[in-house]
Amino acid sequence: MKRSIEFELNGRPTALEAEGDRMLLWLLRGELGLTGAKYGCGEGVCGACTVLVDGRAVHACTTPVAAVAGKRVTTIEGLAAGERLHPLQQAFVEEGALQCGYCTPGMILAAHALLAERPHPTRREIADGLEGHLCRCGAHRRILAAVERVAAGKGGAA
Repeated sequence: MKRSIEFELNGRPTALEAEGDRMLLWLLRGELGLTGAKYGCGEGVCGACTVLVDGRAVHACTTPVAAVAGKRVTTIEGLAAGERLHPLQQAFVEEGALQCGYCTPGMILAAHALLAERPHPTRREIADGLEGHLCRCGAHRRILAAVERVAAGKGGAA
């Protein structure tokens, strides 16, 4: 049964009718046209669907829409300030940390949540924080370097 669900999406109030047990990923991609979060495994294992809910990284493929009622949801589309990339996005570009781009949005959002919790993580803490994100392009070292760049204050202004 559909119900009214209200939440903040990328800084804007959002209200819609949806089945409460529908997964957030499908709502974002299908109804709202936000395709940055990708479908990978459907089981919350690969990290391709990662979004932020109240600043915490969650898997949108296993998060029911009802779980975000009254909360702040941020997708990769909401991270930049207009045309200006977020420092993490810019660092990923500068370090060549994206190739096919499939895992990139989830990696960036997970790194954002990590840096909010731990602003100056060690390389090991960054690797551990991104462990649940699968990348097949072989950009792992560049991904770590991009997050380290931002943690060191070299990623540009937010």
